[in-house]
Amino acid sequence: MTASTQEQTDTDGLAVGAGVDLAASTQAAALAASPWVGRGDKNAVDGAAVSAMRRALAGIRIDGTVVIGEGEKDDAPMLFTGERVGSGDGAACDVAVDPIDGTRLAALGLGNAISALAVAERGAMFDASSVFYMEKLAAGPAAAGILDLRLPVRENVFRLAEVLGRDPDGICVAVLDRPRHDDLVTEIRATGARVRLLPDGDVAAAIAAVDAGSGVDLMLGSGGSPEGVLAAAAVRCFGGIFQGRLWPQSDAERAWMGDRGYESGRVLSARDLVAGDDVVFVATGVTDGSLLRGVRSELGVPVTHSLVADTRTGMRHLVETRHPQRDPGTG
Repeated sequence: MTASTQEQTDTDGLAVGAGVDLAASTQAAALAASPWVGRGDKNAVDGAAVSAMRRALAGIRIDGTVVIGEGEKDDAPMLFTGERVGSGDGAACDVAVDPIDGTRLAALGLGNAISALAVAERGAMFDASSVFYMEKLAAGPAAAGILDLRLPVRENVFRLAEVLGRDPDGICVAVLDRPRHDDLVTEIRATGARVRLLPDGDVAAAIAAVDAGSGVDLMLGSGGSPEGVLAAAAVRCFGGIFQGRLWPQSDAERAWMGDRGYESGRVLSARDLVAGDDVVFVATGVTDGSLLRGVRSELGVPVTHSLVADTRTGMRHLVETRHPQRDPGTG
């Protein structure tokens, strides 16, 4: 769907009515971050995106509460958990934000940095703010009821190969490039499957795993819990499966889980992480990637490439938007 056809979108309900409007917030974040791409300053990238997203959200007709904020792990600029966003006179909703998924990618001028946001009915989103890491698995619809995060890596790869009608060497698994994943990568390669190592950006990686034609069949490994909730929202909109298992790193995190009944080893589905039937996911490319094109200029006019998806219609729209700069002298 191009910018010129946005007015044809159904405006009834949270999902469809808010979708294109919400994309304005990720577009604003991507546009603000783009001058900092390749300059090596992660906080400048993130700070510009956060400020722009906050301003854009203020004009959107929702009564939103940020449930999944950004920046808690590294004291980066953030839209904080509990912050109220939107005009306040629209649908009451939970909001998950990552103004830049892949700040390091953007800072280094690498691909696959996106700005992402999801909304769902009030009370629908899992609060992942107190346990920062999560083990994750994502795959396409054919894997439903077949794969399980509790199974050995070899078993999951072989099961996926069988259901897709391929040999294991025809499977590609996306994994964040981290020392903690060295053993995981060895296990995957031992099956014959290929590994796509990612510097950052596991929200985009989860979407790639459920999106036919991306070249990625499965995502495995541990990453941020907030990003896990955002990825779960995207998977709810795309179809496919997402599973997460909280990975506490301290006694305080383990105590938080115990107080809320999240026993060690419990696997959370996409619907456990983002419940309800009215979920929207939007993302805008910051740098070129397999999912979206990055911000670019055409004859001096900034152009963004965004994705809008929702559970209520099951539709996904690709939105290319031109952002002409208003001449201050024209009012």
